[in-house]
Amino acid sequence: MHEFIDKYFKALYSATKWELSNLDRKIDTVFFGGGTPSVAKPKHYEKIFNLLDKYISKDCEITIEANPNSASKEWLKEIYNLGVNRVSFGVQSFNDKKLNALNRAHNSLQAIRAVENAYNVGFKNISIDIIYDTYLDTFSLLEDDINLAFKLPINHISTYELIQENLPWFKGDVKKNDDRFSFFVRDLIVSNGFKQYEVSNYGTYFCRHNIAYWQHKEYIGIGAGAVGFRKNYRYYPKSSIKAYINDPISHRKEYLSSEDILIEKIMLGLRSFVGVDLKILPKNMQKRAFILQKEDKVDIINGVIYAKELFLADEISLFIIQN
Repeated sequence: MHEFIDKYFKALYSATKWELSNLDRKIDTVFFGGGTPSVAKPKHYEKIFNLLDKYISKDCEITIEANPNSASKEWLKEIYNLGVNRVSFGVQSFNDKKLNALNRAHNSLQAIRAVENAYNVGFKNISIDIIYDTYLDTFSLLEDDINLAFKLPINHISTYELIQENLPWFKGDVKKNDDRFSFFVRDLIVSNGFKQYEVSNYGTYFCRHNIAYWQHKEYIGIGAGAVGFRKNYRYYPKSSIKAYINDPISHRKEYLSSEDILIEKIMLGLRSFVGVDLKILPKNMQKRAFILQKEDKVDIINGVIYAKELFLADEISLFIIQN
C-alpha cells in the first residue's frame, strides 16, 4: 500500500510541476479532495507544497478533505504545519446506526474528536458534511445531528441529499424521498446563524474554492479522475489510478461552445449567491428573467439576477435558458 501511495504522489508531483510551468498567475485556492486524502501521510504532501510555495498568493485558501477515522491529531498537526488552513470532514452523521447503514468507517465519537483535534492544532476554518434523506432519517434525528454540529468549533456545513446509486452494496430502498428534509435541515442551520450561500453550502465562512467554481473561473485539475478548466475547454487526466501513475501528464479535452459556457454560468450563478449578470443574457433570456421577477421567483439587484429560493435554482435556470 505504501509503495503504491509513493508511486501515486510521484505522479502527482510530475503533473503539478508540469502544470505550474505553464502558469502565468498566482493561485488563490488549493483543494486536496476526492478519495481519502487523510490516508496519505503528510510527508507525501511535502514535496507538492514545496512546488506550490512560490505560486500561491499570500492569503491562499488551502483545503484538505479528511475522514474522521484516518485524520489523527498528529496527522492534522503535521498537515496544518505544511500550510493547509482549512479542513473538511466527511462526517455525514453523528448517529452511529445511520453511519453503519452508510457503510462509514468512523463512529460519532471519532467524528467529534476529529473536529475538536483540528481546532486544537490551529485550524480556524473547519467544515463538515451532513447527509440526509436516508431511510433512517427522522426530523428528530436530523435535529440532533445539526444541534450537535453547532456544539463543535465549525464555521461551515455542506448538506447533501442521499443519492442511492452511490450505495451499490445496499439492497433495498435506502432513501426516504421526503422533500421536507431539505427545508428542515436548511432552516435549522440558518437559525443557528449560518448563511446559505449555495444550494448545499452554509457558513459564517464561505469556501473561496467553491465560489470560484460558481463564478466560472479557470482551475487546474491534478490527479486521477480530476477535472481542469481553461477558457473554452475542460480537460480530464487519466481516471484509472494505475494509468495515471504511468502517464500523469496527458489528458482528454472537451471543448465548450459559447452557448455551453453561457448555460453553465446561468446554472452555477443561480444556485449560489454569485447570481447572474443580466448583461450576459440575450434579449429572449432577459425577458424570461423579468417574467420571473414579476412572479417573485428572482430578485434583480444592480443588474444581477438572484434566485429567491435556491432549492428552485435548477428550475429557474431551465425556464430562462429554454429554446
